[in-house]
Amino acid sequence: MAWPDTVRRVSNDADALVEAFHAQTDRRPAGVWAAPGRVNLIGEHTDYNDGYVMPFALAQRVLIAAAPRQDGSWSVTSLNNHSTETFESADLQPGMTGWQAYVAGVVWALEEAGHRLGGADLVLSSDVPVGAGLSSSAALECAVLTALADLNDLDIAGLERAKLARRSENAFVGAPTGLMDQAASTLCTAGNALFFDCRTTEAEQVRFDTSSAGLEILVLDTKTPHALVDSEYAARRASCEEAARLLGVPALRDVSDVDTALQQLPDPVIQRRVRHVVTENARVLEAVSVLRAGRIADLAPLLDASHASMRDDFEITVPPVDLAVEVARGSGALGARMTGGGFGGCIIALVPAGEAERIGREIAKSFATAGYGPPVHFTAVPSAGAQRLQ
Repeated sequence: MAWPDTVRRVSNDADALVEAFHAQTDRRPAGVWAAPGRVNLIGEHTDYNDGYVMPFALAQRVLIAAAPRQDGSWSVTSLNNHSTETFESADLQPGMTGWQAYVAGVVWALEEAGHRLGGADLVLSSDVPVGAGLSSSAALECAVLTALADLNDLDIAGLERAKLARRSENAFVGAPTGLMDQAASTLCTAGNALFFDCRTTEAEQVRFDTSSAGLEILVLDTKTPHALVDSEYAARRASCEEAARLLGVPALRDVSDVDTALQQLPDPVIQRRVRHVVTENARVLEAVSVLRAGRIADLAPLLDASHASMRDDFEITVPPVDLAVEVARGSGALGARMTGGGFGGCIIALVPAGEAERIGREIAKSFATAGYGPPVHFTAVPSAGAQRLQ
């Protein structure tokens, strides 16, 4: 199809998206909805072990302009991909590939749960980096779900929305993710981190005001390709499930004495996997205590220890990620760690206010020297979860 100039020039802005929707469909949308990406402050690979996590939502988000259509089908246009896909209920088969699978999967999950949906036109744009470990897929799922829930007058609580979005990604797309990404995109509030218990699904908003402490969070995308739907991620999850079986516990969250547990596991690889999960859960709980007390700077050693554990015990970091963390610390960061599923993606660093840009440039210099491609960085601001904007 030929793309109108308005569509080509559109930014990730609600008013611009309305114009793009009109250019694409020749009518006005019923509304504009948004859902954010997320950074996981601490708690990596603990979610599918029934553990604890503490993400916060980013200002970067997926925007969707949408309106009902009468033929019972769904048409979705991605301004990022310059493509339009249309599907009907009969087309909704798990295993669908392509970016549109994340949209179709939400429709499938809603219908599977018994919700009646009418067709819709959807036009979306996103500034959440893809493949960086910042949950661009969950942001897309939660934005679609939020829009469709409103268009169809569906009364679905926030946590249930997160579960439906995860169902879409697990069972339709085929990515074995836990609940954290969708819960963060749905439940987070501005100015807070989300302390989330992945077993009980209890959530607590914990104040995370870095500016009052004279600090900021640097997020740096190493631009190292990574994917959650791969053998390495699945292998880590399988190791954890096997360890829980050998230890006779429902999940690794139930291991209270890591040293005793390790003595019961003959395989040194599984021992390392268990040590990471158990100690990472403990770090999340300590981080919650630190933030509740307003001692944000005391997060630094927890971030450092988390990275060392991911590197040495869970073995999910890669050389560019390790270099970025090392240079961040050497350039003045109080603490730093990889964030996300691993094997590439982003790091976060707790840095003095006003220093994120300089430290980001120092990492970029080190990447050039090492022969890596240029990274991209920004300062993260704890932001609001999925919502209607217009």
